[in-house]
Amino acid sequence: EVQLVESGGGLVQPGGSLRLSCVASGFTFSSYGAIWVRQAGKGLEWVSITNSGAGATSYTDSVKGRFTISRDNAKNTLFLQMNSLKPEDTAVYYCARANSDWDFDYWGQGTQVTVSS
Repeated sequence: EVQLVESGGGLVQPGGSLRLSCVASGFTFSSYGAIWVRQAGKGLEWVSITNSGAGATSYTDSVKGRFTISRDNAKNTLFLQMNSLKPEDTAVYYCARANSDWDFDYWGQGTQVTVSS
């Protein structure tokens, strides 16, 4: 069974940092790309994406220079290091697997990030 489990969310003050983790199981993690997506309210916003080897990464403009996506394929884990957090980063953050067609076919349950003083 494919599973993605996020952790690392919480309450942080503006300017603070958090590191999100997404542990994958039930498939060969190193063979798939992955994405972080966030949801504040009704809309979904992609945050960052990486290919299977993390040699290629991309970020939405609002997080460039502040967030870093990485992965440890030996530990089947995807990370999102978030620095200089802003109140507008408040959202539920999800990780998802990207298949060979770059469809996001499996999602985690999400982890809440709240940036507030």
